Amino acid sequence: MIRPARITQVLPDSIAAEVGFTSGDAIVSINGSQPRDLIDYQFLCADEILELEVLDEAGKTHHIEIEKDYDDDLGLEFETALFDGLIQCNNRCPFCFIDQQPPGKRESLYLKDDDYRLSFLYGSYLTLTNLTEKEWQRIEQMRLSPLYVSVHATEPEVRTRLLKNPRAAQILSQLEWFQSRRLQIHAQIVLCPGINDGIHLEQSLRDLASFHPGEVPAVASVAVVPVGLTKFRPQEDELIPVTREKAREVISQVRSLQEEFRQKFYSTFVWLADEWFLIAGEDLPCESEYEDYPQIDNGVGSIQLFIKQFIDVANQLLPAKVPPRKFTWVVGNAVERAFQPILQRLNQVSGLEVGMCALSSDYWGQSITVTGLLTGHDLITKLKGQNLGAGILLPTVMLKHGELVFLDDISVAQVSHQLHTQIFPIAGVEEFIKTCISPIVVS
Repeated sequence: MIRPARITQVLPDSIAAEVGFTSGDAIVSINGSQPRDLIDYQFLCADEILELEVLDEAGKTHHIEIEKDYDDDLGLEFETALFDGLIQCNNRCPFCFIDQQPPGKRESLYLKDDDYRLSFLYGSYLTLTNLTEKEWQRIEQMRLSPLYVSVHATEPEVRTRLLKNPRAAQILSQLEWFQSRRLQIHAQIVLCPGINDGIHLEQSLRDLASFHPGEVPAVASVAVVPVGLTKFRPQEDELIPVTREKAREVISQVRSLQEEFRQKFYSTFVWLADEWFLIAGEDLPCESEYEDYPQIDNGVGSIQLFIKQFIDVANQLLPAKVPPRKFTWVVGNAVERAFQPILQRLNQVSGLEVGMCALSSDYWGQSITVTGLLTGHDLITKLKGQNLGAGILLPTVMLKHGELVFLDDISVAQVSHQLHTQIFPIAGVEEFIKTCISPIVVS
């Protein structure tokens, strides 16, 4: 069922603000068509003359006509990108993070997203196993490209084993569909030792590479990501963790293929997530190897990019001296070694003391933990009683998008209260540095 698109924010000085839209209003239709999602909304709003049917918070209907330049944005934000509901996953992947969570948390944590629209809009990964013919037609007609696809394996029997879904076997014919229509995907392989590694990994990468040549590569890039396991996973899942030895084996195997692809395509084409090098205890590839970072959201090159951005911004913003202050920077222990140059540069500023707390996650039962998986529970149990200085510098990758809530449903305010300290959520390098050097405001 398509619901009216409820507005959560009207941007200042926008067309919508000038017309008189307010938060809580909802768009029912645009030029007689009811938008199913943000894609429809953006397409319909491209016209120069718009006739909108709008519901206000009191439930009263208004008809509004807007005349604007072609493609001008109205300046509205919505509570969801999907006005007709989320297309959920119909697979039963044993490594699914949703199934590796404890019960009893907020309902949204258990929604299994496998929606092509979120893939197009935000780069989330989907499997292509639940699309109807009508949805395939819409992808073609609206040129919804690139999409981000969890391939995992190209051999039908291996992919079916991983996804526990017979429709998973269709992946190669689906890639041919994209190729014939000059549409693109970015692919990922979550590597599960003993299932889709070794000869299966090589077969998958060579199959995917066969879709790369051409003016519009059907498969633009591939990321290989290690399977992440938590203590809450089903015990009969047949999965085993990635060891240091396995990580080194995969790095060696993929590097050999990368060299081959570079000679063939003048592009690396397949990249390893940073986690492989952290698990293996090996140095990360240099920043220049990541080209234009096509798989940055998969953790491919994110550490080197962060360091590069930090150096660039630090040279512009970091002063020689600040009034005395101390902070505690919380990160996952997987990046402790990689981030030492950042820590050293910050502590060169006279008066500034930044200590790093590199934590593993007892909550998930992981000895090596990336920053984004640390929870409120981990911070409370591991930092209680410590001298945290003026407060905690908290990377927002730990939090639910747009909310001050950790993955375990504990809020930032609760952690702040338990630790008797301020928490400074930081998103990006510039905010990180400015928080370190700006006057401290006690909340």
